[in-house]
Amino acid sequence: MRSFYHYILTYRGKKHDDKSRLADWIFYDHDFPKYSTDYGEISNYLEWNSPFPNALTVFDEVWELYSQYKK
Repeated sequence: MRSFYHYILTYRGKKHDDKSRLADWIFYDHDFPKYSTDYGEISNYLEWNSPFPNALTVFDEVWELYSQYKK
């Protein structure tokens, strides 16, 4: 199973929207939990290190798509 990190990288450079913006930020953040598949771990990390005001909302949207992808 791919980690969330590897999944969200598919959004890099696709569009100039918040999903792409979050993907770019995650790519450049060397401390992001790259191998995690755990919602709580990633959500907690983003709560403490949010790159922009609605990043957690965007994360929840992408996580929903990632959850469907994992099935």
